[in-house]
Amino acid sequence: MKYSRLTKEQFEELHQEFINFLATQSITHDEWTNLKANKPELAETELDVFSDLIWEGVLNKAEYLEHISPQHMYLFRLSEEKMHAVVINLKNDVDITTKEGYKWLRENLMDENVEFLQADKEYTQDKNLDKFKMIEQGAAITKGDLFNYFDELIN
Repeated sequence: MKYSRLTKEQFEELHQEFINFLATQSITHDEWTNLKANKPELAETELDVFSDLIWEGVLNKAEYLEHISPQHMYLFRLSEEKMHAVVINLKNDVDITTKEGYKWLRENLMDENVEFLQADKEYTQDKNLDKFKMIEQGAAITKGDLFNYFDELIN
């Protein structure tokens, strides 16, 4: 398995897609029920393959990631060749994960306690795995509103 298995809730959301996936494997409902009961390791393999297919599709479409912690905001645009990062660091104890802290940041962008950085990061040989590792570390796929706002602000 390349990524991680989908959660029970994710499988429930993707119920129809999973049925279609089993159909492409020529596995009927009765065969799937039998597989789960009598060959659970093979059923587990099918769940893992389906999970990887879903992750590949999601990661291929992802254009932006963001990871926000109390004193740091990491914003990424995922281009074909590399990741473009905009990083905002706070040098004080304001917590930007709170409503009040984020409001403080918006009102004090030019404060000496706010530092802006930019960088480009090359992908390894497997860019989707690079993206997935960032998600595992807490990044979320977004539409890029924050990245575009801050990228425009500092450039």
